[in-house]
Amino acid sequence: MPQQVRGVVAHSKGKPVSLETITIPDPGPGEALVQVQACGVCHTDLHYREGGINDEFPFLLGHEAAGIVESVGEGVTDVTAGDFVILNWRAVDGTCRACRRGEPWYCFSTHNATRKMTLASGQELSPALGIGAFAEKTLVHAGQCTKVNPAVAPEVAGLLGCGVMAGIGAAINTGGVGRGDSIAVIGCGGVGDAAIAGAKLAGASTIIAVDTDDRKLRWATEFGATHTINARENDVVEAVKALTGGNGANVVIDAVGRPETFTQAFYARDLAGTAVLVGVPTPEMTIDLPLIDVFGRGGAVKSSWYGDCLPSRDFPMLVDLHLQGRLPLEKFVTETVGLDDVEAAFAKMHSGEVLRSVVVM
Repeated sequence: MPQQVRGVVAHSKGKPVSLETITIPDPGPGEALVQVQACGVCHTDLHYREGGINDEFPFLLGHEAAGIVESVGEGVTDVTAGDFVILNWRAVDGTCRACRRGEPWYCFSTHNATRKMTLASGQELSPALGIGAFAEKTLVHAGQCTKVNPAVAPEVAGLLGCGVMAGIGAAINTGGVGRGDSIAVIGCGGVGDAAIAGAKLAGASTIIAVDTDDRKLRWATEFGATHTINARENDVVEAVKALTGGNGANVVIDAVGRPETFTQAFYARDLAGTAVLVGVPTPEMTIDLPLIDVFGRGGAVKSSWYGDCLPSRDFPMLVDLHLQGRLPLEKFVTETVGLDDVEAAFAKMHSGEVLRSVVVM
């Protein structure tokens, strides 16, 4: 039987969100109904509210979540009722050309639920990133559910569903940071600090945090930064070189996603080094680099999609590292709030007051 629950909905571009009654159908074939326990407030949700993703309003916001599977539809075998899961927004299909060539983290044919959640009026909702987890329950494709150790707290586990995974993966999976490497991370919000934490896990010896906010730079040291650079007061490229023997870092991650920060990342890396873009730019942004520099500096310039993660591989591993005390996920949680506090959480995020506000049901 369809159920009615509370959820946070964005009705139109730039307007405050509202708490609404939504109707959730029973799961169809390949789908799962999940009781959401916690969901992080991610900048992508604000992009949806601002119309920066598409204009398929109304949106059921929220996607960085963990919870308990309540029921599953026909044909679902990987998860069952009672499983504790982290939700992911790239349910690998296993048959696309990326999957067939052994790179499922690039899957070009990911799955979402096909049955629609609606407002009480019957109007269909567009779930953010195919999840819609600012709600007491949500309907997803079963492949979007990754079972992990239930000993982990939901408010920290859910962060692996987006921002923290994006940052850790940008460092380890995309950037290939390894033992003894040097890395600079430009932008020390949640994603940037996760990249710093990932670099520490990987054994990097020099981890440089770059930001314009001294408060964020202090936070970055808690995740493993060995050096900090205030970009308002220093030439970022020259400062990174000064901390790396005049050479530049082996890997530089742009966790901001602006032309000026990406240009800094490009030039702050060592010859044959790697620049990784994980911050999300807006469509009108462009960069202008001399082609001779692209050739002459060598190395690699990459973008990182979801930290190039494979949820079934990475989520359980990172949860286990957290439970062993080696990955301080709890430090990302600045505050826990209720469903009716999402709009205020957006304001705090926009002003840089928090790393993550987490909605707890």
